[in-house]
Amino acid sequence: MTTHYYTASSLDGFIATSENSLDWLLKQDIDDNGPMAYDGFRAMLGAMALGATTYQWVLDHEGAWPYTLPTWVFTHRELAVPDDGSVHLTQADVRDVHAAMVTAADGDDLWIVGGGDLAGQFADAGLLDEVWVQYAPVTLGSGAPVLPRALDLEVIDIARNRAFMCGRYRVLK
Repeated sequence: MTTHYYTASSLDGFIATSENSLDWLLKQDIDDNGPMAYDGFRAMLGAMALGATTYQWVLDHEGAWPYTLPTWVFTHRELAVPDDGSVHLTQADVRDVHAAMVTAADGDDLWIVGGGDLAGQFADAGLLDEVWVQYAPVTLGSGAPVLPRALDLEVIDIARNRAFMCGRYRVLK
């Protein structure tokens, strides 16, 4: 079981604009079946965690929560959740949530969706194993940083997926 932070980033290190827009990302060319693409990554997962801003963005752009994975949303506000009980709103410590995710994942991997500060909290607690970043050929100048922490990483794999330069890193603890 591995805990991954899998995300896309601008070349200057932002996962979203200051207005939480991903328009810059959604217009990029990617092969959904290519190297380090989302579909292959998704097949390894058993549970996921994300922040309220990311969760609300998905709801706003998808119309409904598209995942069936057990999901923990870190939030201090009330948010709509599916009736199936798969989404848990939490203010708990990342260590407690990680333990619950491990149990729910039943041996499969965990995905820290984001934002970057949430992934950083898992890293601070020694619970983040890998960072996967798909770098888009665009700069934003400002926005939400990919990972606002000082971490030592080791390159595990690199690839090109059409417009994206993809990197997979091990977090050195």
